[in-house]
Amino acid sequence: MSKNLFAPFCLLALTLALSACDKSASSTPQMPLAKVRIETLEAKPLSITSELSGRIAAPRIAEVRARVAGVVLQRVFKEGHDVKQGDVLFRIDPAPFKADLDSAQASLRKAEANAFQARLQEQRYSQLVEGNAISGQEYDNARAAARQTAADVAANQAAVQRAKLNLGYATVTAPISGRIGRALVTEGALVGQNEATPMAVIQQLDPIHADLTQSTRELNDLRRAFRAGHLKQVGQDQAKATLIEDDGSLYPLPGELLFAEISVDPGTGQIILRSEFPNPDLDLLPGSFIRVRLEQAVDQQGISVPQRAITRDSAGIAMVLLLDDEHNVSLQPVELGSVINDRWIVSSGLKPGDRIVVEGLQHAKPGEKVQVDDSPEPLAHASGQAFDQ
Repeated sequence: MSKNLFAPFCLLALTLALSACDKSASSTPQMPLAKVRIETLEAKPLSITSELSGRIAAPRIAEVRARVAGVVLQRVFKEGHDVKQGDVLFRIDPAPFKADLDSAQASLRKAEANAFQARLQEQRYSQLVEGNAISGQEYDNARAAARQTAADVAANQAAVQRAKLNLGYATVTAPISGRIGRALVTEGALVGQNEATPMAVIQQLDPIHADLTQSTRELNDLRRAFRAGHLKQVGQDQAKATLIEDDGSLYPLPGELLFAEISVDPGTGQIILRSEFPNPDLDLLPGSFIRVRLEQAVDQQGISVPQRAITRDSAGIAMVLLLDDEHNVSLQPVELGSVINDRWIVSSGLKPGDRIVVEGLQHAKPGEKVQVDDSPEPLAHASGQAFDQ
């Protein structure tokens, strides 16, 4: 009898316990989905650039040399300043050259007098030979003498011109416009005695050249892409160049590609490309090491992603977080090309229509579902997170 009375109480207690468990389970809150913002990728024309290293070079360099022998009397220019073509740089003692000019002019006057006398004698003999007053031989001699004296006049005229040139060379002028360096000779120095003595160097600095090097392998890859139709070649006169300064900032004035060498350096396997940049403030100096971002092709169906969307695994492989139709996150390896503004060009790994996470990367985990947030409020995000695989 007692056992029959105890059984209903046990059944009631078990029912109450199960009910309490159900209420506890139903009252446990579920974790909310991580909020992210995404970007749907589109194909559009993108410039393919190469970052090349090189050095600044002056487009025009003139080594000022003494063209006549003499003693330097004066240095006229200020070292390290700009000079214009034709500006006086040095003065060499002109006295010897003035004397040479006076002597040449005197010789010319003497030759002209002899030529005048010879012409008169030729004219007189021409009348006498017609009347048979002199022989034909005498007349021929008079004609030859007139021509010889005329040649003497021409030779002395050339000597006068040469003497004037030498006198002019005593005033050393700038052959080009540009920035002149230090003087290589001082007042009192004897120059040009046995050879043309270097006196100074002038370099044109605006505009200025940047001589870049690129491997033939990279150029051949571009050519193959051009032939296959994957890329469109940029015209040489349309290729844009951006100079990267030593602190990583961009030089404010754009440049252009002038030409590429037609031969390869056999020692390095590289080819020289020359670009030109405006340099009004002379910030770029010859010999400086620089990097230049050069536009070389256009991908008509290019894909790019924001830099903040790129993460890397422990091996350094670039990844993006890819969303499927169910908002599930997965890691997608990508191969990156060059950078345009704040976006990476993707060489492979993505296609138009793919959706990638661009904000909230630190909350999105591969294999989990996320919530796409389209609200204007900012999300806390951190790019560059590394994922272990």
